[in-house]
Amino acid sequence: MKYTHIAFDIDGTLTNSEYAVLRSLQDTLTALRESSPSPEELAPLALGIPGADTMRLLGFEDVPAALSLWVDNLHKYQDTITLFPGVLNLLEKLREQGYTLGVVTSQTPEEYEADFAHSPAAPYFSILVRAGETAEGKPSPLPLLRFIDLAGCQPSKVLFVGDREGDLRCAQGAGVDFALAGWGNPTGKMAWTYRLEKPEDLLRYL
Repeated sequence: MKYTHIAFDIDGTLTNSEYAVLRSLQDTLTALRESSPSPEELAPLALGIPGADTMRLLGFEDVPAALSLWVDNLHKYQDTITLFPGVLNLLEKLREQGYTLGVVTSQTPEEYEADFAHSPAAPYFSILVRAGETAEGKPSPLPLLRFIDLAGCQPSKVLFVGDREGDLRCAQGAGVDFALAGWGNPTGKMAWTYRLEKPEDLLRYL
């Protein structure tokens, strides 16, 4: 086996959560400021980075309070968050083949509990690295370096699957190969190791 461990981003890679993330952020900004930018304007500030960083970029001084309200609002859109087609089948096959699976996400533990912990995909992952559990979040390599430390393996034995430039930069900094989740509406030019058009494509490269 070239890899023994496979780490996944969550939003845009495992789950189709863009609508929920952006609409709940709009609700939060409307409540706190009485108006909100459009989803298109918010996307670069909210997708693929830790929520606390989003709130800082939006200029909030009381970041924990704003973030808490965002998490509360996210609950209203929970039924719009779905796994991408093929994800569960991929995870089952990877487990059958003996890979250790984990997530490296920009979700905080609170966001993880609200968004993903009750997903049918959650039990497949034995290693969790979430925002706030390292000194810096993605695109810093620290989250993946923590994953490697928890896994007790070499970087060359880890593959990271994500959909954003921040995921790629995290992988590059940690010395880890990167698979681009093409089904997650990725943006920008990225130097991936593998490009996947659908989840089961990953099996062809392993």
